[in-house]
Amino acid sequence: MKILFLCVANSARSQMAEGLARAMLPENVEMASAGSAPGQVNPLAVEALAEIGIDISGHWSKPLDAVGPDSADLIVTLCAEEVCPYVPGSVQRLHWPVIDPAAAGDIAAFRAARDQIRDKIAHLRL
Repeated sequence: MKILFLCVANSARSQMAEGLARAMLPENVEMASAGSAPGQVNPLAVEALAEIGIDISGHWSKPLDAVGPDSADLIVTLCAEEVCPYVPGSVQRLHWPVIDPAAAGDIAAFRAARDQIRDKIAHLRL
C-alpha cells in the first residue's frame, strides 16, 4: 500500500504526516508527501518531530510529479484554509483539515498540528 500526504507547500503538515506515518505504520506501507507549490521544509516541523524522536531533517519539499501520484492507494489531504492539491483518478481519499502551523510561526502551533496528525494516523484503518 502507498499513502500520499498532500498539502500546498509540502513544508510542514504533509512532511510531519509522512514522518509520523513512517514511524507509526507497518514497514510494508510506503508513504510519500508532496505539494502543489512546494517550498522548503519548515525547521519548526523538523523540531516538533525531533521532540518525539522522529527525524525528518533529511526530507525536502517535492512537487506532485516527483512522487508518482498515480501509484498511490490512498491520498490524504491536510489543507484547512487553502485549496488542496488534487490528483485525478479513482483512489481512496481522506481529508484531514489541519491549520497550517507556519501561519502562527511558533513551535506550539507545530506541536498542535503534529499531535492532531498523529492522532489521525493512530486511528487510520488500512
